[in-house]
Amino acid sequence: MGIEDFMRVTTFGIETAMIVAAPVLLMGLAAGLMVSVFQAATQINDAALAFIPKILATVLALFYFGPWMISKMAAFATFALGQIPHVTG
Repeated sequence: MGIEDFMRVTTFGIETAMIVAAPVLLMGLAAGLMVSVFQAATQINDAALAFIPKILATVLALFYFGPWMISKMAAFATFALGQIPHVTG
């Protein structure tokens, strides 16, 4: 068991985490940007106006991308569990 095996599992795990988190974070970012532009244009400064659309965008992204996210995480879990014999030597 070399460092290469550990690095392969770690790299795949970090890549999976970033890929799985990206859609939800990007939807929240887009909602926040739209709300910020709206608030700047109308000069409305309400905290609830900024918070509620971001939450809704995040929940919608979870519903829409949820099955894909679960399949990606399951693929990583299968890969990681398959590496146990190689890690334990």
